[in-house]
Amino acid sequence: MITGSAAAALSGVSADTAHAAAPASPGVTYTNTIAEQRADPHIHKHTDGFYYFTATVPAYDRIVLRRATTIQGLTSAPETTVWTKHSSGVMGAHIWAPEIHFIDGKWYIYFAAGDANDIWRIRPYVLECTAANPIAGAWTEKGRIALPLDSFSLDATTFAVNGTRYLSWAQHDPAVGRGTNLYMARMSSPWAITGTPVMISRPTASWETAGGETVNEGPAVIQRGGKVFMTFSASATDANYCMGLLTASASADLLRASSWAKTANPVFASNVATGQYGPGHNQFTVSEDGRSDILVYHDRGYRDISGAPLNDPNRRTRVQKIYWRADGTPDFGIPVADGSTPIRLSSYNFPDRFVRHWEYRARIEPNVSPLADSQFRVVTGLAGSGTVSLESANLPGWFLRHRNYEVWVEKNDGTPLFAGDASFTARAGLSDSAGVSYESYNLPGRYIRHFDYLLRVQAPSTATDRADATFYTQ
Repeated sequence: MITGSAAAALSGVSADTAHAAAPASPGVTYTNTIAEQRADPHIHKHTDGFYYFTATVPAYDRIVLRRATTIQGLTSAPETTVWTKHSSGVMGAHIWAPEIHFIDGKWYIYFAAGDANDIWRIRPYVLECTAANPIAGAWTEKGRIALPLDSFSLDATTFAVNGTRYLSWAQHDPAVGRGTNLYMARMSSPWAITGTPVMISRPTASWETAGGETVNEGPAVIQRGGKVFMTFSASATDANYCMGLLTASASADLLRASSWAKTANPVFASNVATGQYGPGHNQFTVSEDGRSDILVYHDRGYRDISGAPLNDPNRRTRVQKIYWRADGTPDFGIPVADGSTPIRLSSYNFPDRFVRHWEYRARIEPNVSPLADSQFRVVTGLAGSGTVSLESANLPGWFLRHRNYEVWVEKNDGTPLFAGDASFTARAGLSDSAGVSYESYNLPGRYIRHFDYLLRVQAPSTATDRADATFYTQ
């Protein structure tokens, strides 16, 4: 997160007295969907330069792997089946939520499976591979992760904090009540826990019990700034499905439930405007340059489902960048529309301020909430001719356009005038070539710039003007 330097009280400050270095986490974009009909996705970036991807397949009968040198490359990467369900007995049905991890020089896949003769006897299992390439290597069954309570349990994930490795999973405890809770325990090996597990989250809020289900599941961990953040999924696996967040200090006793604080509301949920429903069962990876954290998740592109959600095959794998607030907490924003993922534009000379819309007027502000007000998709210009247009992330079909030399976010009315007003030529930053400046298509020589924090299109003539018209993508 760029904290930025001190900024003057008003824009128009000399470009030499306050400006940002290029962002530590520059803009990165992907095109969703990454993989159709692949739920519960997990993408691991390995030291060999490859991303490894696995996910639940609709038939619930096998474990598949892909690899590519880029996240986008996973879309077209060939897929290999590395393990198939047993024809009878344990691990014979409902092969769910595989995750691939590299621990102490070996590969491990954690997954849940039912019994061929009792398909709802879901339990967690582990596979091991010693080959450098887990797609080409042989996988050995390490068996079931033995849990003290022999009940419905799934979605095991593993992570290490301060040198101690933990397992977290979802499980039903009849003594607690219906549904699944989140548990944690230390690990004695990559396939075994030690000590007494602790329940760290129980679904009690309305957003955790919607759709007739009482669910906490799919834990995933990301660490930053001395904090451990655990996302989880809640409610029925339809449009009610959403993500919550638990937070603990990395120095706390993570096996004490009191060490974890739960958000009062979901941190990622269905969004009608962008057409995304039931986002959840996420994991985390990093961008190709290692400088951005990436949220990996599944959702559906429609709300209404015919029949049971688990029989609908169309959950698909998607990704988008995570942003970090000034207080060090993650901001997941909204599940963005299909297609190119959005970027944010930070001011060159007010580095803590981002371009955002507020009551449809474009301006620069710090600590933007909601995040999506400051996210824009860079798309082919409505006027064509090598231009770009900046489409609002949370108002699809609405674009930054100039009107009376002021910049607003307005809905595309399909007219040539709107197309011209909403199209810009992206130039190297006028004050820093690592940044970007946007020249008006139909008012050549005028650029988007901020003045008194409001965006306008003006012809820059001074160093201050050029600084005001320079932005960084994040």
